[in-house]
Formats: sequence, structure tokens, C-alpha cells
Amino acid sequence: MPAAVADPPIVQAAPSVADRVAAGKAARSAVPRSSHATWAAPPDRRNPVDVVEGESVGRVPELVPIRYGRMMASPFTFYRGAAAIMAADLAPTPASGIEVQLCGDAHLSNFGVFAAPDRRLVFDLNDFDETHTGPWEWDVKRLAASLEIAGRDRGFTNKQRRAAALASVAGYREAMRRFAAMTNLEVWYSRLDFEDLIAEFAPTATARQLQAVRRTTKKAQRKDNAAAVARHTEMVDGRLRFVHDPPLIERVEELLADHEAHELEAGIQKMVGDYVASLAADRQRLISSYHVVDMARKVVGVGSVGTRAWIVLLQGRDEHDHLVLQAKEAGPSVLEPHTAASPFANHGQRVVEGQRLMQAASDTLLGWLHVIGMDDQPRDFYLRQLWDGKASADVETMLPEGLQRYGALCGWAIARAHARSGDRVAIGAYLGSGDAFDRAAADFAAVYADRNDADFAEMQAAVDDGRLPVQAG
Repeated sequence: MPAAVADPPIVQAAPSVADRVAAGKAARSAVPRSSHATWAAPPDRRNPVDVVEGESVGRVPELVPIRYGRMMASPFTFYRGAAAIMAADLAPTPASGIEVQLCGDAHLSNFGVFAAPDRRLVFDLNDFDETHTGPWEWDVKRLAASLEIAGRDRGFTNKQRRAAALASVAGYREAMRRFAAMTNLEVWYSRLDFEDLIAEFAPTATARQLQAVRRTTKKAQRKDNAAAVARHTEMVDGRLRFVHDPPLIERVEELLADHEAHELEAGIQKMVGDYVASLAADRQRLISSYHVVDMARKVVGVGSVGTRAWIVLLQGRDEHDHLVLQAKEAGPSVLEPHTAASPFANHGQRVVEGQRLMQAASDTLLGWLHVIGMDDQPRDFYLRQLWDGKASADVETMLPEGLQRYGALCGWAIARAHARSGDRVAIGAYLGSGDAFDRAAADFAAVYADRNDADFAEMQAAVDDGRLPVQAG
């Protein structure tokens, strides 16, 4: 008898656009847009110092004081390192019930320019350590609050700060409504090419503003793999090696005892092999044409300081062909305690899959691996090129109008990322054509910036009384 033929899979029809619009508008009745304006610390809110100290457990002990030192440079740098504090604060806030893939740490310094695989410069989100599913409102509120806090650091007026926060939320709302009218493929292919941005910006920009944009472009173009090799390596006994610059960069031979260094070096090729397996077949062929020649531990970021981050030097066809990869430790997202458990057993994969879903163009060599560390503890990592045409806006020199324009760009980028993973039609309908949500989110930003100032003061007191050791770096 002929073999039975399986029934074809049943493809369930998606809700109609009209149904999705109705769902978004219905959410307004359950969760009014004005309800997003307020925030108050609950009676059982954890002390911010306890939260930050709790995050230090399991990190490299000698690097933790550098993390505290970087966070305590200003209320804005504190905010950059306080994603876990804000995640807990956002958890009980009103939400429409529409979930997306979140960045999880969408402050304005986590956006920037980088080179896409086609080598064109694009503007987008560039940090996904905390990516996870959750309410779309959380990313928008974290961005808006970051603009308010950055404006305070710059000494801007209340009106100027509010304008920047409003611009970021309006940028999100207006972009989301445009994405709601696009086809699925149109949304997927949307991106902000930096050259197009400059062309659009130039007619209304001042000479000073154009000069700042050109500086950003040149910085991105210069900060490539060749620059990473030139910046971080030197010739030692006729061989290229990483520069030993403790505590920020520490070569394996200097960091570990001889036998530990030999054990690590022996396992590096296996680790690289495991990483290669996470790449697409064509990328596997590319990276397999290199071999490892050196490795060092590198301090990175603000909130990430103390997590294990390595840079790996590889050589290709000859001594003039080198590649620098960064392997960064990935733990649970700060959002996970307040949402659902990650579907990925490997947190490096969580970061990579979230980045690929949210970013318009991700690093060609983005991948992940799982290792057993020298301390016999299991650890997850994600890997990417150390530098690939990267540049970020200089917040410390940004003028009020520049902060406002930048906020709008960041709002667009978040909207495009959310539109790829969530119901863009329902979100757009919830937001509406008016500015009700914009004003509410800007109100929230100001209230939360006050809380951030108070948390920063508590951290400063803990530093002053010796509870938190700080170190420059």
C-alpha cells in the first residue's frame, strides 16, 4: 500500500488590519495614554545601592571598583549602568499589553553609526545585552528619561529638556504609524542610511552642526578593524601581540599563572570552533580561514564592567591580515525577572537572536558560544568584531537642538526595531495621531529623572562612607 500522505499544515490566517486597529484602540480604554505620565516609588522598592551591589556578584572582583567609578562620573553615567534598577521600576507601570522584542537598555548612548555588511554607514541601536520580550513602552520610556537626564547634565532648561524627550517619543509614534501602513517586507528592509540622513539634514543645518555630523562620519569610517589592530597591538619578538595596559587590557600571559595560561590557550581553538558553529555556512568558511594568535581581557562599557570580556587576535592569509573579535559575557537580561524566562538556554544566543531581530543590519561575524571557565563555572558569550565602523554622538558637546534631533532619530530606530517583532498596527492605533502619549512619556521622563538623581545621591553616599570602592579607569 502507498505510504500515507500527511495533511498539509494549517496556516492560520492573521487578524485583519481592521481587527488589529480595533485592538489597539480598545487598549486605550483599558490603559489610557495619560496613565503613562506618573510614577511613584513603591514602599518595597529595593535600595539602589543593594541592586548595584547585587549585580557585582559573580563579576571579576578587581574590576568592580572601575564599574562603580564609571557610574559615579555623573547622574547620566549612573543611569547608563542602572538598567536593572529601572527594569524593576518599569515592571509595575501601565502597559497596553502589546509585547515586542525589547532592547532592554534603550538610553541614547546605546545608539550610533556603524558599518553594515554592505559597508554603508547606518544609524541604529547598537547594544543588546539586555534584549528580551516585554511591553514596548519600556524601551520608549527609558529613552525619553535618558534625554531628560542628559539634558540636565548639559545644563539645559526645563523647556529644552522636555522638547528633546517629546521629540524622541514623537519620533517613535510617527515612525510606528508609518510602519503600520507598510508591507511586511518594506518594514524589514527599512533602515537609516547615514548618507541619506546627512542629505536630509544639510539644508536646515548650521555650519557648526554639519561640522559635527562630518566628524561623526569620519570617526566611524576610521574606527574599523585595521584601526583596532593598530590601536591595541604591538610587535613582540617579531610577532603581533595585544598591548598590555592594565587594568583596561590584560594579556593572558600577564593575567594568569603560566599553567593556567597554557590551559586557556590550548582551549581557545576549541572555543573558536564552537563559536564558528553558531554562524551561517558562508561565515563559517570565512572565519575558519583565520587562526588565533593572541587573547586579552578588556574592560568595556559602563554597566558591563566586571563581566568577562575578551579580545581575540586572529591572523588570515599572512602577517598583514588580522582580525580582532570581542567575546563578551552574557548573563540573564535584567528584564527577565519581570517578564517571562528566556527561551534560549544560552544567553549569548539570546543576545545574538535579539540583535538580529531588532537591528536593520547586524555584524557579519555575530555569534555565540558556551564555555566552562577557568573557575569551572559555565559561562555564555557572544562574539562580534571589536570595531566595524563605529561612532556615537558626543552627548557632552551636544546643543539643545542637536539633542532634540538625535532623540527623534533614536525614537525612529526603536520603532523600526519594534515593528519587526510586535504588532505595529495595534501599537500605532494605540498611540494615535495626536501627542497624548508623547506628553505622558515626557512627564514620566521628568519624574523618573528626579528619582535617578536621588538614586545617584544614595550611591554617592555609599562611596563617601567607604561601602562602595571606586577606581578610575
